Amino acid sequence: MAQTNNTTNRTTNRTKNRTTQRSRSLRRALRREVPSTVGLLADEQDFAAMRCYDTFAFDDHQVYLDQIDGLLRSLTSQGVHTTVALFDPAEYADFCEASGLDPDSADSRTRFTADIASAGACVLYGGQSIEHLVPQLINEAVNQATWEYATMLLAGLGECADCGADVGQSAFAQASRRLLHLLEGAGPGVHHLVCSVPTEDEPLLAVLHAERLTGQPARLDHAEGAAFITVLAAGIATESPGGVVLRTSGRGEADRVHGWKLNGGRLAPLTAGEVFNAYCTDAETGDPVAPESGVEYCAGFALPEEEPHH
Repeated sequence: MAQTNNTTNRTTNRTKNRTTQRSRSLRRALRREVPSTVGLLADEQDFAAMRCYDTFAFDDHQVYLDQIDGLLRSLTSQGVHTTVALFDPAEYADFCEASGLDPDSADSRTRFTADIASAGACVLYGGQSIEHLVPQLINEAVNQATWEYATMLLAGLGECADCGADVGQSAFAQASRRLLHLLEGAGPGVHHLVCSVPTEDEPLLAVLHAERLTGQPARLDHAEGAAFITVLAAGIATESPGGVVLRTSGRGEADRVHGWKLNGGRLAPLTAGEVFNAYCTDAETGDPVAPESGVEYCAGFALPEEEPHH
């Protein structure tokens, strides 16, 4: 009887072990299908602001970044899809106050990170080093803030007094066509475009990277494209004295730089001399800057005529 009981117990234990192992395996498989978001304090100032909370465990920003880097690599090794969100301490404090949460709590930080993942600046982690990830995330935050401000500006312009058209929508449509014309005129190569527009509150700046192969349409990041078009549309709609610079790189060729100025809501080509002066002058001090070697400063090429945006 004792031998029978021992055999039964061993069988039961083996069954339990197999069930436990299968359960763990299924949980690991399910974990790979659940996305993860990591909040990141990108600069020293934001990191210092979080040190006022006793439950925040770090006192050195570089050590913190190294630990974030290790965490991201660990999640990736487990097959977890991870995004990194910019953690803003001021927004976090406001979030806690509005939600009735204790800001000195890891649970509150987790809730805030989940909240900003849906609408804040986020970057998909693809194994890039922390040195590349931090500026990438900051750039994403700047682009988003620029897009939001320019969108708000366009939305507040209302309708045209003459034709009743929505001024912001008309300008956005025109800016979209302008970007298409710029990329078509630039031809094949890797393109770097910058659009700057002064406003009453702050200057707007949008940067767009695109690549175009021979006989194919240009490939670009949709978020960057939307921000660029929105900033250009704001310049068109408000008839601000902004401008666009286009730099094209190609294999075995010198980089070419073209430029246009916003004039009365239209993009007018700059001369080669004007492009040279704009590119070789310090924007803050007005002092001359040495021209780059291997760069051709070219006149802006002509763009198709556009009807007034409203």
